Amino acid sequence: MPNAIVLGAGMVGSVMAVDLADDQQFDVTLADLRPEPLRRAEARSKGRLTTVQADLSDPETVAETVGGFDIVLGALPSTMGFRTLEAVIDAGKNFCDISFMAEDPLALDRLARDRGVTAVVDCGVAPGLSNLIAGAAVARLDECRMIEIHVGGVPRDPRWPFFYKAAFSPHDVIEEYTRPARIVQEGRVVVREPLSDRERVEFAGVGTLEAFNTDGLRSLIGTLKVPCMKEKTLRWPGHAELMLAFRETGLFSRDPVEVGGSTVRPLDVTSALMFPKWTYEEGEEDLTVLRVVAEGMKDGVRTRLTWEMVDSFETSSGTSSMARTTAFPCTIVARRIACGAIEGPGVVPPEVIGQQGQLPEILEALAARGVRVDARSEPLDK
Repeated sequence: MPNAIVLGAGMVGSVMAVDLADDQQFDVTLADLRPEPLRRAEARSKGRLTTVQADLSDPETVAETVGGFDIVLGALPSTMGFRTLEAVIDAGKNFCDISFMAEDPLALDRLARDRGVTAVVDCGVAPGLSNLIAGAAVARLDECRMIEIHVGGVPRDPRWPFFYKAAFSPHDVIEEYTRPARIVQEGRVVVREPLSDRERVEFAGVGTLEAFNTDGLRSLIGTLKVPCMKEKTLRWPGHAELMLAFRETGLFSRDPVEVGGSTVRPLDVTSALMFPKWTYEEGEEDLTVLRVVAEGMKDGVRTRLTWEMVDSFETSSGTSSMARTTAFPCTIVARRIACGAIEGPGVVPPEVIGQQGQLPEILEALAARGVRVDARSEPLDK
């Protein structure tokens, strides 16, 4: 029976652990320094989950913590992602991770190969599910010329002034708004300002959302030979303009400033004031929306492939949609690593798994958990 450990008991990590604990083929442990999230997750699992307190900000502690396990799942903030990945790989443990790390995880590919480790990175909803779909699109088309991704999590009931709440680490949300956004135009990587090129996008059953550039393509830029690719984040209209004003004012800056004789980082003050207002209240509902469109040639015909997901808060368990749609791709792929279905060793981006033809089984497993992705194909030549 595989022995699994989940690093991080936050909104996503706790869902990962409970989902794995529901599988009688796994023994599951959840690690975090905070006792209260561990206690809540253990209660939700009805005692099927073991918990351990550990300071996961320390790579040596990470290596010691994962030592007795067969498969490791990562659900830590982006600031801890790369050093955690390195520590787990160096410990010789297979890994599946959702961290939105700023560093390039493929830089650790050689270490993973040397240690005989298979490490799937960026395996949430986006990056993650979006990458799996993009890889499948490239494999399905004879020639893929364009991939466009729109994705985002929003509260069902948007409220002034932010029209937004965060179902995962708010620091990682701010990272999306400040990290330069890379897109691919005519085969060239082009850098755009985050929050730029705003446009309105319609989704059936949801309404009008606003899309803007973020650095969501990540590994897709190097792994897929598609001449035009971009990813845009979705929010309710009005949020992006406010975040742009915050950023241009300097409220997201990490550079210390002196105020009244004290030195502070503007981001720390902004976080302390804003993040409590971004926290979902118990039972407050959210939505996760994803659309991936690929265009190219299939059997001599210009063809468009579209995958679309609109997922809602799960009222029966009180689980946010963003937590579910981020956690489940990771737990599903981790199971496939554990049973040898994912080719390794090395650092493996999700699009590689999509190119290998594994998307249908992953979508089937998502549907079994109530997360449904609809797909359609249409010719563009009339």
